[in-house]
Amino acid sequence: MPSLIWGTRKSWSAMVPYTIVRPEPQAMGSPRLDKGVWEAADAVFSGDLEEEGPGRWRYPKPLGETWETHWDDIRFFGRFTAFRHVGFFPEQAAHWAWMDKQLRSSFLGRPPRVLNLFGYSGIASLVAARAGAEVTHVDASKKAIGYGKENQALAGLDDKPIRWIVDDALKFVQREIRRGNVYDGILLDPPKFGRGPKGEVWQLFEMLPEMLDACRQILSQEALFFTLTAYAMRASYAAFDELMIEVMTGHGGIVESGELMIAEEGGARTLNTSLYTRWRPLTKDESISQERVENGETDK
Repeated sequence: MPSLIWGTRKSWSAMVPYTIVRPEPQAMGSPRLDKGVWEAADAVFSGDLEEEGPGRWRYPKPLGETWETHWDDIRFFGRFTAFRHVGFFPEQAAHWAWMDKQLRSSFLGRPPRVLNLFGYSGIASLVAARAGAEVTHVDASKKAIGYGKENQALAGLDDKPIRWIVDDALKFVQREIRRGNVYDGILLDPPKFGRGPKGEVWQLFEMLPEMLDACRQILSQEALFFTLTAYAMRASYAAFDELMIEVMTGHGGIVESGELMIAEEGGARTLNTSLYTRWRPLTKDESISQERVENGETDK
């Protein structure tokens, strides 16, 4: 089975450098590192990848369950989990940087309010909080919420306003609609299948349209972004693009869609890992340009 070897990079450095081998079905190219590098890896995962079932890690030398790493100046824990994940998803860094810019360039006259649904270990929540947002982080896993709180402490962001909530994401959003609460930014990173804390069932392809529509209803009038990531590579990002356009019709703005990738260090290859679609409002210049087009004006 082709594998992804993951180690330190210029923007991703561990406090104690590890080389980690994780099987990845989409890494179909031939290995470019020497055989000795693979054989000397600090941790190697094996398991049932097709069903995303639990597997196990093999450690040539004893390692702890966690290690310290960072993105930008935000420190957090990497973790060896039973599902080959390492406690965070490095390809999400593209969204973290984009969201950070959206928040820092906003002029709301108040702290932006951000909702992170299916938030896992909370790196995106830390990025948003560091940028000045008031964050509500929701995940069905009590363990994941615990990871998030540990990461907040390690990052030195305990003074930042983050609410950590164990709840079913869809039920939480539906309650927020009834409460009249709104958010300036929403991050949505659902699994293909999952269960809520009370056994609620989540099926991506069956329930995503309802979730997107519910989220739209709690976007503020001054909304800055609405981002969806889907680790459903058998689908097409064009399908998610069309769905987001349909949901946000009437709100103006721009929908951008594509794939998140991990770039090969020292090479030109990329590894496609997930699909995304995201909405944002028009910039001032874009609004002026659109208004001129609608008025039949042309540049001379």
